[in-house]
Amino acid sequence: MSRYGYTLMTEQSGPRELVRYAAGAEKAGFDFAVMSDHYFPWLATQGHAPYAWSTLGAVSQVTSRIDLMTYVTCPIMRYHPAVVAQKAATVQLLSDGRFTLGIGAGENLNEHVVGRGWPPVNTRHEMLGEAIDIITRLLGGDDVTYRGRHFNVDSARLWDRPDGGVPIATAVSGEQSIRLFAPKSDAMIAVEPTAELAETWDAVSGRTADRKIGQLPICWDRDRDKAIARAHDQFRWFAGGWKVNAELPGPAGFAGATQFVRPEDVADNIPCGPDTDAIVEAVSAFADAGFTDVAVVQIGDESQLDFLSYAESELLPALRG
Repeated sequence: MSRYGYTLMTEQSGPRELVRYAAGAEKAGFDFAVMSDHYFPWLATQGHAPYAWSTLGAVSQVTSRIDLMTYVTCPIMRYHPAVVAQKAATVQLLSDGRFTLGIGAGENLNEHVVGRGWPPVNTRHEMLGEAIDIITRLLGGDDVTYRGRHFNVDSARLWDRPDGGVPIATAVSGEQSIRLFAPKSDAMIAVEPTAELAETWDAVSGRTADRKIGQLPICWDRDRDKAIARAHDQFRWFAGGWKVNAELPGPAGFAGATQFVRPEDVADNIPCGPDTDAIVEAVSAFADAGFTDVAVVQIGDESQLDFLSYAESELLPALRG
């Protein structure tokens, strides 16, 4: 049976609002909540980028049942992996074991701020592999001194650490990244409902029971035209695909790259409007591809409370039915 999640999207909401939406998502009956970890929004019209980890700490205290997860944190530039391990351990303690550390190789949009340049994808994958090794050892209770190609660690230790550790879910996009990260991870993250991803993960990891976690943008509204307009205004960047989205350096770049994307183009790729069946069909594509968990992204800060009420009364019963 699939598990359904709600996305706390830091690019479109402030920290106090995100905490309120997390409590609402638990009340609505979502199984888990994922939080993005950004320094910039994709487009200036989204208008937000609070610090995910402070917000997660607050979310852990206004919820008691719903699982929590980063979707995703990049532990290779903005954050040193030893610091990510400390943050993950702390959130796991605050949430009484409800947290999964979701990580990935990141986007230039967020990582360029530290002024180290933006390495090519193969280098980013090497860095992510080293980061996972460091994080895993620290979460396992080791005293870590490490000398790698990309990272050094000098006599690090986590003094407040959950006994059960922290599961690590890693974002992948194809066979190469799966072969690198499945042996080091507890779960898979991907944004395309492709059966080959899940099948390859199972084959490489040797574990068919791993969580496979997808994410899907939607723009629910009782008024379909209003939903399409909002999705075009705030989410047309999604049309670029992740190979493009990982490289652009800021909201102005995304605005320029998507200036010719039309509202109807967005509506062709993102379920917009009041049609519950269309949302269920889009979500079901992930289950059909072997994913165990799907988190929806409701587009637009101003629509969240109405969406959570709709999810409780209509969408989640339809998905589970």
